[in-house]
Parts: sequence; structure tokens; C-alpha cells
Amino acid sequence: MSVSVESVTLVYLNKLTESEEQQRLWLERKVERAFYEAGKALMELRDKKLYRSTHKTFEEYCRDRFGHSRQKSYYLMAAADVYENLSTICCQNDLDKDLTTLAPVLPTSEGQVRALFKLEPLEQIEVWEQAVQESGGKVPSGRQVKDIVERIMQRTKVPNPYREKEICQLIAKDNPDLRGKAGCWCIVQEVHEYSCTVTTWNGTYTLKIDHLKSFNYLDYQCEEIQSLHNRITKIMKNLDLEEAAWSALKQLGEIRRPYLTDLEETFLSAIEKKYNSPLEV
Repeated sequence: MSVSVESVTLVYLNKLTESEEQQRLWLERKVERAFYEAGKALMELRDKKLYRSTHKTFEEYCRDRFGHSRQKSYYLMAAADVYENLSTICCQNDLDKDLTTLAPVLPTSEGQVRALFKLEPLEQIEVWEQAVQESGGKVPSGRQVKDIVERIMQRTKVPNPYREKEICQLIAKDNPDLRGKAGCWCIVQEVHEYSCTVTTWNGTYTLKIDHLKSFNYLDYQCEEIQSLHNRITKIMKNLDLEEAAWSALKQLGEIRRPYLTDLEETFLSAIEKKYNSPLEV
């Protein structure tokens, strides 16, 4: 009978001197704070307009110099504010002189605190401390932090204030599906506990209530927008719709009043005639 012998690799750990231990802690703190330093530097570059000798806008400068999208640059700056809030409360006002001390658990990347950006300073601290506790005293992931924020929001949310057939304005915020649609009107079709299904001039979406803002139209005004929606929808069924017509319909999908001007009515009627979609009487 053969017996297999597994090789065992012994790892000898060398103890650090007190000076080396301090150096290691200092370097670790610098690595952990790298995103914070980046965010603070970007703030100074932006606020002092130190990009003006080579670029017209801060966004163009960040893209060309650092390869950052506009969103990435602003995320880093927002994360730096959150980090500063958390570290200040943790009695780390003079971080540069205190890098060698054992500090409370703090974020090490922008993604870990992204869900905290819109919270008040005290709320940021509450959520972060809870996230650290739930992660066993370690640095929590961005997903863990976001889960806690969502749980708190669900507890504090008011009932859905919207009703069917109500006309609302779209608030894009951080919803990629609403890119380019901020400010457009929409019609509430279904009301859910914390969301609504709505139709716009060219689509249907299910959105959280914080992506909507009521126009507070009267019933007859809501009916006017519904009629406009029906007219636009009928035209949009044409597969050979020209770009000029599409652009005109898009403009009508962004109006912030419950009626059309005489010129707008003339344009819409002309488009209906062109595509054999006359106004129904």
C-alpha cells in the first residue's frame, strides 16, 4: 500500500521592530486614505480653477489629465467630505500627525461610502457605525452600507403621495434610465407602495417616488396632458418618423404647463397630418 506524503511549507514570521511597526502603520494609513487625498486635491483644483491654463472646464481637465469621468471626479470629492466627517467625529482632527496610532475603522475606498453622500452628517455616522458592527469590526463593503441606508429609508418613508392619472415631473437624480429625461412630464399609471409606474411621451418606467414631483394640476389639466400623450403616442407608431418630427415631439414631451401654445398646436397638427394621424374629435 502506497502512502502519499504531502509536502509542508513552513513560513517563518519575522517580528518587526517598534520603528518598523510604526512605519508600517503610517504607510497603511496613507494607502487607506488615498481616495480621501485624491478627493481633497480635486476640490482644491476645482475651487482655485488651477485647470484654467489648459482647459475651459474642470470636467474636461479631469478627463484629460486623470482619465476621470465627470461622475468619478465628483464621487471622489463627495467621498472625501464623508471621510472627513467620519474621521473628525472619531477624534482624528490631525490625521497627518496621528497616522501611527490605532484608529477606529474608517472607509478605504470611495465606493464604500457612496450610499452616504446624500445623508446628513449625523446620519452618515450612524449608518457607518452600524455597518462596521454588522461586518464584525472590519471595513464594510459598499453593498453592506447601501443595504443599511435602504433599510433606514424604508422605515422612515411616508406613504406614496401620488395617484393614478396624476401628472408629474421626472427627477433624474442617479437613475441612468432617466438620463436626458429630467424635467419631462409623465402620467402616473399605477401606484405601488414606494414606487409608481409612469408613461412619458416615449416610454414606460417604474420609478421610486423620489424620482417624481407632482405638477399639482387640476383634473381637467391632467386630461389635457393625457390627450397630448395620446396624440404623440399615435404619431410615434410610424416607423418612418423623420428626425425633425421626433425632435418636435420630444420638445412637447418636456413642456411644463398643461396646454399647448398656438404655435405648438400648429406644429403638432402639421405632424399629425403628415403621418396620417389627425386629431380625433
